Amino acid sequence: MTITLCNRPSLDELIGRTVFPMRRTPHLLSLHAVARDTATSHDDFVRTSRRIIRMLLEDSLSHLRHDPLTVTTPTGFEFTGRRRTQTELYAVTIPRAGDAIEAELRDLCPGTRFGKILIQRDPTTKHPELFYSNLPGDIANREVLILEPMMATGGTMRLTIDLLVEAGVEEQDIIIVNVLTCPSALASLAEERPAVRTVTSFIDDSLTSQAFMQPGIGDFGDRFFGTIQ
Repeated sequence: MTITLCNRPSLDELIGRTVFPMRRTPHLLSLHAVARDTATSHDDFVRTSRRIIRMLLEDSLSHLRHDPLTVTTPTGFEFTGRRRTQTELYAVTIPRAGDAIEAELRDLCPGTRFGKILIQRDPTTKHPELFYSNLPGDIANREVLILEPMMATGGTMRLTIDLLVEAGVEEQDIIIVNVLTCPSALASLAEERPAVRTVTSFIDDSLTSQAFMQPGIGDFGDRFFGTIQ
C-alpha cells in the first residue's frame, strides 16, 4: 500500500522550480546500488555514501547566491567567474543522520557556522518531536543549508524550517541538502513552504503505509554509524 497525493503539486511541477535532483548518471546509479544493497558491509556503505554526499554538497553549493568575480590568469588574461555573495556559510544539522553530511561539509568549507536541531519521529504516531535547538545568534537573514539525508514524510523538515523562520531566516534562503526523499514528502513541503528549495541525490518511487520509502535504503543513521542491531 502506498500513500497517494491529493490536491498537491505534482513532482513534475516542482522539479526545476524548488526541487533539484542530481542527474541520474550511470556513476550515481552505481553508487546508489551499492548503498542500497542489504548485503553491503558497514565500511562499504560509509565509503559509498560519503561519495554521494560529496557530489550532493557540490551541487547544493551552486544554489547559493553568487556574484561575478573577475581575476587575472598567469598568462595575463582576465577570467570572469563567480564567488558566493554570503562570505560565511551557515548550515543546520539534524542529528544523528545529518552528522554524516556535516562532516563532509566541514571538510569542503572549513569556516562553516553550524546549528543543531534534534528532532525525533515518534515510532507509533510518526509525528516529529523537538528535543533540542541551538542556532548561531546571527543566523537571521542568512542563506542556510539544512543537512538531512532522509526525508520520508517531511514532518521533521517542516518543523525544522518553522524554527529557522522563527529565528529570522527567509523561506527562500533555505536549501535542503538531502540524500533520499520521495514525491509525497516534496509535495507536502511545497504546500506549506513553497519557496524552500531541495537538492537531492535521488527521489524514490513512493512511501509505504508504514512511512518507509520504497525501494529505500534502510535507516541511514544506523547503517552509517554501525548501530544496526
